[in-house]
Formats: sequence, C-alpha cells, structure tokens
Amino acid sequence: MTRDAAVEGFLALIAARRSPRTVEAYRRDLTALAAYLGKPIAGATLEELERYTAQLRADGLSPATIARRTAAARSFYKHQQLLGARTDNPAAGIKLARRPKPLPKTLSPGEAERLIEAAAGTQPRALRDQALVELLYGAGLRVSECVGLDKTGVDLDDRLVRVIGKGGKERVVPIGRHAAESLRRYLSRGRPFLDRRHRPELFLNAKGGALTRAGAFLILRKLAEKAGLDPQRVHPHLLRHSFATHLLEGGADLRSVQEMLGHADLSTTELYTHVTDRRRRELYFQAHPHARRRNTEEQLATRPTRRTPDRPSVGRGVADDEGGTREERT
Repeated sequence: MTRDAAVEGFLALIAARRSPRTVEAYRRDLTALAAYLGKPIAGATLEELERYTAQLRADGLSPATIARRTAAARSFYKHQQLLGARTDNPAAGIKLARRPKPLPKTLSPGEAERLIEAAAGTQPRALRDQALVELLYGAGLRVSECVGLDKTGVDLDDRLVRVIGKGGKERVVPIGRHAAESLRRYLSRGRPFLDRRHRPELFLNAKGGALTRAGAFLILRKLAEKAGLDPQRVHPHLLRHSFATHLLEGGADLRSVQEMLGHADLSTTELYTHVTDRRRRELYFQAHPHARRRNTEEQLATRPTRRTPDRPSVGRGVADDEGGTREERT
C-alpha cells in the first residue's frame, strides 16, 4: 500500500515523545485499519470503525489487542482534530468490553536469590549477568531502561541509578549494597574484557556491542533453568514485579514505590498492594494456630458424608455445645 501522508505526519509527531517501539506499534495498528477500509483512514466513519472492531472480535483477537488498536485510532483522530482536518473523533464512540486487570506474578524472595546465585562466576559474562539480574531486581527497572543505561548513569558511591524512562522522563532509583557490589565487580573485572568497540552502554554482549532486550530475555531464561525455575515463567518484567511487591511487603509506602517504578498513575502501582494482601492472607492461614484450625474445620465440613441403607449418615457429628449433653443426645 502507498504511504498515507496523514498517518506519516502523525507518526513523525509522536516519534518526538514516544519510544521507537511504540511508534512502530502505532504504525502496524493504523496500517491494519487502512488495509481493512481499503482507503485512507482519515475519512473513516464511526460505522466503519465499529464494523472493523466487530471483525477483529470475529477473527479471535484478544480484548487487549482490540483495545490497543482502538487506542491508536483514537490518538490519530485526536491529532486530526487538533490540525482542523476533522471536527469529530469517530474512534471515541467505540465501546469496548472492560478488561479485568490480572494481578502481577512475582518471584518469592528465595527464588530471586536462587536466580542471582545462578549467575555467580568470575568470567566477564558471568559478572555481567549477575549485575544485570541484581539491577533488574534491585532497582525494578524495565528491560529497555536497563539495556539503555550508560555506564555514566550509575553512581556506585551514593548507590544510585539515573534512568530515562517512558516519555523521556528521568528518575533516580537507589540500589542496595549487593547490587552496587555486583556492578562494581562487573565494571572493574568484566566489562573491560567485553568493551572491544568503546561503547558507552553499561551492558555489553559477547561481541562488544550493546546488550539488547532479546539478549536480556535469553540470559534470564538460561539462569532460570540453572536455578531450577521454569524458564518460560522468568522474564525481566517479573523481576520488576517482584521488586515492587517485596518493597511493599517490607513496609515501603506506595508513593515511594510509584516514584521508583516511574509510574505516571498511582493506580498502576496499587495493583501490587493486592498481591501483597493475597500473600499476607495465605501466610496467615498457613502460620496462625486459629487459622489452621479454621482451615481444618472447613475441610471436614466440605468432606462428603458416608451413608448406609439402615443409618441416616455417618461422620456428621454434633458438637458438644449444640443441643444438650452427650448423654442426652445418646
């Protein structure tokens, strides 16, 4: 298909404040809409967009994908309104099913330790891998933020990391002693052997180039397999979820965790409070004597009774404080 000038102008504008991956996602979504309409999308009507959304559902696309494509269309038509090319935003009238937000999955503190210990070693790549895991878990960085770090962005004396997050927003995140020591070992004994091209990035691959997102995923999967964890379960964002959850479980306040994660909206960070509430509840029922007794009583109450032809039931006794003394009931 020929390139749409209106779409290209919109993409050029958002490229100034969005990441290249986000711009590419917008391009794919708007190209898919243009392919369905068979004409420039600037002239689409609400009815055409509703038919397009219905077709996406019929094709079996997930609600998340449909919502993302609709959001791309809304942003494009909002841009058209600002330019004066349209007076309405037809995509704003599309009704989408509400999607329940799943609770983030996390590693336990013990699993996180096993993952870090799996990277132990003295070779340059082992030192890099341990520093990478320590930083992902110890600072809660997104994988793109981590691989995009320059070596000048780490202050080992004050144990701080300066991160450029989404939308070019900068934030400073503290790191613990273990993460600082791992980074110090990597910078002194690991990175000099990998730095063949004099790159500014903190994390380098075996050929001396910048470590990529795909490379970070692969490193974590190998370490997970070595640590006895499910490789398909472990990914960089899982460490970010674990960072936030373990902070809240340790008593950190929600606003501080929001700032360290770089969330623009506090409601995004509040998801982690549900994870900690669930974990506290599970630990309570496992550890508290009254909770254990209650669980046992619930299991007995739900256990199926055994009946015989001559007797009404067996195994459904009556407590001593219900309906008189045992002798009277007998």
